[in-house]
Amino acid sequence: VAQPARAVIEITQRGRDVLAAKPDRIDGKLLRQFVEFRNFQERSHVSRTPDVAREAGAPSPDLLAPPTIAPEERIQQAHAELDADLSSSLLDRITQAPPDFFETLVLDLLGAMGYGGVRAGARERLGKSGDGGVDGLIREDELGLDRLYLQAKRYQPTNKVGVDAIRSFAGALDDHGADKGIMITTSSFSPEALAYAKRNQRKRIILIDGEVLAHLMIRFNVGVRLHRTFEMKRIDQDYFDQTEAD
Repeated sequence: VAQPARAVIEITQRGRDVLAAKPDRIDGKLLRQFVEFRNFQERSHVSRTPDVAREAGAPSPDLLAPPTIAPEERIQQAHAELDADLSSSLLDRITQAPPDFFETLVLDLLGAMGYGGVRAGARERLGKSGDGGVDGLIREDELGLDRLYLQAKRYQPTNKVGVDAIRSFAGALDDHGADKGIMITTSSFSPEALAYAKRNQRKRIILIDGEVLAHLMIRFNVGVRLHRTFEMKRIDQDYFDQTEAD
């Protein structure tokens, strides 16, 4: 990444090229093939031994020094990195779990988000033979007049959900007399699938990919728990203003 201005981070062309190659995983092994990342890893070593490093032909520490970033911005960046690592771990655990676990997880997540409220029987897992192409049902009102159907696709990251799967889900909604549904996957959706769901005027179909799924799990505390908290404090200006007035 590059930092063209304070508090602004943008992806470089090198980064865009890496993403365009659609790697299975972005980790240290992948990044170490780029000189920028190797320089980043060597930065602290170069800073400690500048003379030896320069003799070995390493870049000057001044060239490797990161741009000045405010402490609060560093905390925000670190928090984002931790969330990204947690998101990846969550998706790994989901894909390793039994198939029916994902269907239950989806219902737990939507329940945590408030769908169906706290009523008994408001959420039901249907992922079995004869379920008509749906994995879950949420009854959003007491009488069950407003129904929301779910389909869970537990795919590997490289296996995108295609447009045929969305068409089949729309057909399943027709069979159940429903006009809205949510499809959730651990991977992603093809451009054709996204376009079909967007232009379908008869059905309201919301698509949630793996990235959004992990974000929602973290936000609504499903499958995660609080590990540590930090307090950030500032000067209470009102307190000092009052003192000066006295």
